[in-house]
Amino acid sequence: MPQKSTLSKALAVAFAVLTVSAIGGMISMMIVFEIQTNNLTMTELPTVPSTTLAPPPVMRLPRSLIPERYEIFLHPQFYSRIVEEVNVTTPNQTLFFNGNSTVYFRCHQATKHIFLHSFELSVSPPEVIDRDNNKKLSVLSHQQHDDESDFLEIEMEENLKTDGNYSLFLSFEGEISEYLQALYVSKYTETDLDFVNDTIQESARRLFPCFDEPDMKAVFQLTVIHRRGTEALSNTLKQSILILGSNWKYTQFFPTPKMSSYLLALTISEFKFTTSPENRTYARPEAIDAGHTRYAAEITAEILKFYEEHFDLQYGMEDLAQIALPDLEPLAMENWGLITYQEGALLYEEGVSSWLHKEVITTVIAHELWFGNQVTMKWWNEIWLNEGFATYMSYLAVDHAEPKFQIKMIMDDLHAAFEEDALLTSHPLSAPPNDVQTTGEILGMFDAISYSKGAMVLRMLAEYVKDKAFDDGIRVRHPCQTHENDAAILTNARNKESKPTVQEFMENWTTQIGYPVVTINTISGSINQKHFLYNSSAGSKFGFVLSFKMCSPNIFLGTDGMDELISKKGEWILVNINTTGYYRVNYNAENWDRLLWQLETNPSRIPLMNRAQLVDDAFNLARAKQVDVTLALKSTRFLRSETAYLPWESAIRNLEYFILMFDRSEVYGPMQLYLRHQVEELYNFFKNQTDDSTVPDDHSLQKKISRGPVDELLESKQSESTVLHKQCIFNQLIKAFFCLLFSIHTNLRSVIYCQAVAAGDREEWEFAWEKFLSSTDTSEKDQLRKALSCTKKTWLLNRYLSYTLDPDKIRLMDVTSTVNHIAQNAAGQALAWNFIRAHWDYLPHFCVFNHVNLCLQLIRFRDHTEMNGAYRATLQAIEQTQVNIQWVQENHDAVLEWFERETANLE
Repeated sequence: MPQKSTLSKALAVAFAVLTVSAIGGMISMMIVFEIQTNNLTMTELPTVPSTTLAPPPVMRLPRSLIPERYEIFLHPQFYSRIVEEVNVTTPNQTLFFNGNSTVYFRCHQATKHIFLHSFELSVSPPEVIDRDNNKKLSVLSHQQHDDESDFLEIEMEENLKTDGNYSLFLSFEGEISEYLQALYVSKYTETDLDFVNDTIQESARRLFPCFDEPDMKAVFQLTVIHRRGTEALSNTLKQSILILGSNWKYTQFFPTPKMSSYLLALTISEFKFTTSPENRTYARPEAIDAGHTRYAAEITAEILKFYEEHFDLQYGMEDLAQIALPDLEPLAMENWGLITYQEGALLYEEGVSSWLHKEVITTVIAHELWFGNQVTMKWWNEIWLNEGFATYMSYLAVDHAEPKFQIKMIMDDLHAAFEEDALLTSHPLSAPPNDVQTTGEILGMFDAISYSKGAMVLRMLAEYVKDKAFDDGIRVRHPCQTHENDAAILTNARNKESKPTVQEFMENWTTQIGYPVVTINTISGSINQKHFLYNSSAGSKFGFVLSFKMCSPNIFLGTDGMDELISKKGEWILVNINTTGYYRVNYNAENWDRLLWQLETNPSRIPLMNRAQLVDDAFNLARAKQVDVTLALKSTRFLRSETAYLPWESAIRNLEYFILMFDRSEVYGPMQLYLRHQVEELYNFFKNQTDDSTVPDDHSLQKKISRGPVDELLESKQSESTVLHKQCIFNQLIKAFFCLLFSIHTNLRSVIYCQAVAAGDREEWEFAWEKFLSSTDTSEKDQLRKALSCTKKTWLLNRYLSYTLDPDKIRLMDVTSTVNHIAQNAAGQALAWNFIRAHWDYLPHFCVFNHVNLCLQLIRFRDHTEMNGAYRATLQAIEQTQVNIQWVQENHDAVLEWFERETANLE
């Protein structure tokens, strides 16, 4: 292979946006880079002010020319397999491609300038043909703009005429990337040096010159020349295949439907596939032979059937293929007709993968498969309408395909959105188009706001207009419509008795940042709302249209009046049943006391989702200084007798904030003792119901075991004997690894591996490392890779960090999560932060975390991100860090006193 080139500007930007910084000291999850777009009609085009266009002052293409069809020829020249044999000359591997493209376009308004996108391509002199009279036109010049626009500008000698039909032919060549962008190469075996290459996401301009904007949809016909013995896949079925000599193969694909340029996909590999009546699922041959794609193929058929019946619409492609790739930067990408996945998001390994892994696979498939490619947004500022819809609809699809997963009303997205949207540096769902122009600004829109808040607002809207009206509104959408039609459709389909209108209801939720906290006084019946912010001193005039669903101890009811808000003596009131509304709720002290009493005496009288949300609201209201911090801590008392997953998950996530804030102070000791006491009954509950080889069938219990409330509260929940027991298990593992694998249930392996490495030394760590390197099971590798970050030995963590610089040790797509795992280890926080700063220029895609003592360093770190998509994330980290510093100073004494009082008689 050629020597690795330096990181390009596009790669630096793409990776930098993935640094969406953690809030309150937690590491943020990677943003899935997925893109969909809308159809364009001539009547939607804006007026161009002049007949001869100068370079536009903004980053958008002028609308003087509209593409209709592309013919693309590509020739990747790399060897997909290099077998070193005696007395055989090994060919030099080449990572270059060449090709040509013809784009047929219509002139909407006369111009001498053709603007399109091209990035890091060597382009030949263009040939422009007047298709109306088959005349070749004179070209004065062509130049690549040396700025962030990526414009290729072609100047003509004469004007292209209004309503004229033209074609542009360009030859080009480029380099196949080793950094997971555009056309890239991925090594997937160690013995024969097998490779796969793939093109995805916002990279069409790196593959061929094109009008690479969302509304510039066109038909694409792709022809690729590739090595014999490999198979090429794209969005559509193969139209023809020819053998060219002894080395090459020619594959032409059928034309695509009208679609956006960066939905174009191509893979070339020696993969095999599993077939079902509805789809083909590709993966490495050994994964296919082992049956690891069987579950994905089966569940895809169920999900596809659900969507077709739900939308009363057939999938937009004649063929559906899915492929599990060894290297992929996003978790998955919904390229129309050829959906690409990281292996861990598609391969299910019976006896190795946990039940939660199966849930992840189902959810990701449902997200990528939904019909968003058929009705899409107009510009990136409205990306939430695609990704928010995909997230929301995936709940329904998974609930249909796997009812036992019980995730229709999932809390993870609600809390992810709440966390990010409580900052002044958040952004509205529908940002002004002029605020989303550069590549960095576009990438910055792919975050928890667009995905998670988008889903929650849609969920709230479905509750407001009622599910049937919501579904009817979606069903009547035609594939040629854009999301601009959604509000009118839903308004027409809404419940006729609903007031205000859908447009009135939704406007503030989509055009301004944040969400409200609703404060209810159950003595007077008064209610008010204000913008919820962690920075309680910040002012805001924002308001939201709200709809309430409440319950009292005896009845469930829906009301818009305030009379029901006055509780009778001794009764409590609970608002926002099942958290269908996107807002937090605060109460007067008397009602809080009654709710907490109910949780401790008979929690089943409060709906499960609300038990979790009461904990989350209490902790976050305390972080925002709207309630006393002791109220939040009191909300955890009932957990000692709680066995349901959601309340524990909510408590763990919020207590992790306390652990991070106080893990270096005298608060940590009594806090650890209290948490150990609280989790004791739950630990015994699990112990009595299951051992390492037997796990109950109930999936909700599986979630608890897999997520591990017993094993997520740091060491506080583990007795010394338990840790030693797990170390003993791991030492047996060293002696008889393959035998013992079958005695450790798949749902418990991640926990056991982590605890064993944490309790072990160099021998245990290096054994786990060797097993990580040698394992071919994706799920097993992920569990071992995470476990390696659990060691308490700083020198081993430093070694592990250094391994992330070597893609032969840690795959590039796994670098971010590996550093995040290390940063979540108290012993690795400072190491990871220093490592990120030291290697920022080489690896700008690392996530950062903000402990209370890192504020000044974060402000300096901001200077590295001002020109890319991580800038807002860095500002959010700075804002939250400043809030954290003040919060710790104000609450340290009260928190210490509470934990000392609660644990005074425990030891």
